Amino acid sequence: MSITDPIADALTKIRNAYRAGHQQVIINHSKLTEAIVKILAEENFVNSVQVLDKDPEQKINYKRILINLRYTNDGKPVLQGLERVSKPGRRVYVRANNLPRVYNNTGCAIISTSQGVMVDRDARIKRVGGEYICKVW
Repeated sequence: MSITDPIADALTKIRNAYRAGHQQVIINHSKLTEAIVKILAEENFVNSVQVLDKDPEQKINYKRILINLRYTNDGKPVLQGLERVSKPGRRVYVRANNLPRVYNNTGCAIISTSQGVMVDRDARIKRVGGEYICKVW
């Protein structure tokens, strides 16, 4: 089965793992999903990210990403919401002067720019726009 939107698939796996109370989740690897997950780690929505390489002995036929999820002391997920904005059927682009603010800057918007994948705050500082991939809060 082929996946038409690997980014949405990765975000859905992370969202479902949080709802189920899992400590870890494994998602398929691509350069873009790796960049998105590393941003989630930098913004303290997940504990750690580890790229698992191919290993025929352990029956891992392709690269994957292992994510350790983060919870509060009460056991509630740190990540409250994760929503895909730009989709394959409807791409959403934003200019540098129209970058979105997610929940009064308590969340972050992930933007794919010509200078790489970054958070809306960094894109505002660098004055670049791009594809509005998702928002996290």
